[in-house]
Amino acid sequence: MKQPAVKFLILALCLATSGALTAAEPAVNPPEGFEPLFNGQDLTGWHGMPHFDPRKLEAMSEEERQAKIDEWTADAKEHWSVENGELVNDGHGAYLTTDREFTDYELLIDYKTVPKADSGIYLKETPQVQIWDFTEEGGKWKIGADKGSGGLWNNSPGAPGKDPSVLADKPFGEWNSFRIVQVGARTSIWLNGEQVVDHAIMENYWDRNSPLFRSGSIQLQTHGGEIRWKNIYLREIGSEEANEILASHGDSGFESVFNGKDLTGWQGATENYEVVDGAIRCKAGHGGTLYTDKKYANFVARVEFKLPPGGNNGLAIRYPGDGNPAYQGMTELQVLDSEHPKYAKLDPRQYHGSAYGIIAAHRGYLRPVGEWNFQEVTVKGSTIRVELNGNVILDGDLSEVTEYMANSPHPGKDLEEGYFGFAGHNDPVEFRNVEIRTLD
Repeated sequence: MKQPAVKFLILALCLATSGALTAAEPAVNPPEGFEPLFNGQDLTGWHGMPHFDPRKLEAMSEEERQAKIDEWTADAKEHWSVENGELVNDGHGAYLTTDREFTDYELLIDYKTVPKADSGIYLKETPQVQIWDFTEEGGKWKIGADKGSGGLWNNSPGAPGKDPSVLADKPFGEWNSFRIVQVGARTSIWLNGEQVVDHAIMENYWDRNSPLFRSGSIQLQTHGGEIRWKNIYLREIGSEEANEILASHGDSGFESVFNGKDLTGWQGATENYEVVDGAIRCKAGHGGTLYTDKKYANFVARVEFKLPPGGNNGLAIRYPGDGNPAYQGMTELQVLDSEHPKYAKLDPRQYHGSAYGIIAAHRGYLRPVGEWNFQEVTVKGSTIRVELNGNVILDGDLSEVTEYMANSPHPGKDLEEGYFGFAGHNDPVEFRNVEIRTLD
């Protein structure tokens, strides 16, 4: 994963050594709760970076990285200027890129462009929220310009969000306004007050097999035609609000399986779990599997969980009611403080979100220890999909797996029905807002 703190330090040094102006008092008035990313006077807080794989930049030595950023920033200053409180690009040069990186946020930004222009906004250094000439004269109807701006154009063909749902562009010469809400890879976009993308997964252009980067800079693309920007404001979204946003989307039909007061509706190791402040918590030093009274075949489960340092638990999937859920059940989906030093040498199939010993999940998407995480699990036939904090970290078919950790058999892997539960491992891991929607 990228390292925001290290990168921020490097970029700050870059600006200091490349002649950046001292930050002036912002001549802007952000809405309540927002901060300005552009101060209306100069390029303070921004550097140059073209269409470039951020993983390659991260892999460079500090000296190589610094030299490359200096080169890009010098190029950007040749093509970007400030006029009357507006950022102006002549259609060329490196993209203007925020020094800071952001994870979950709400972004407000206005733009005005010219006929035949083609531009966009990179989120987490990934292309892009599309901006272009929506008229037939623009010459790009064959690739979707007739649908207008605001779509996640680099998503796969037919993927949700690739095309905007509404043509909301204003005529040339008028200012357009974006509102973008980014939670994990989940992206919602409004253009001129019309929602054009609704909670779609933004794909990782740089690696289609991996989730979008956990965090990254915002980039303003240059693409051959003049474009102007103003009123660039951002509000970072905390974990509690992010969870509310994630829980508020998706299909209806979820039923709560935990009343927030006691373990009514649950069975198994009930003596090893307790209810504290509206959450089910495994008692420290205890374990065992706590599972629902009801069995499920195909379903979607939503749950929030909070890990203590080094915490270890799991989600029991199609558990038969006895034995180890990782082996006798369809699987155990790990719930683990994956970045704790004591887990540094695990098999990749043991880290958080993995189908234990069977399929490895992508790492790096847990929130800091002590914060609540939001996870959605979809079980359909032999397939399992795990979305953590808005990022799909596992999407696999257990029936296709032929190699297992330590060559251990998984006799329950092909179960078609079973209980849902928590597989405790002596740590006080907490769960709340447990909901299930059946798919049968």
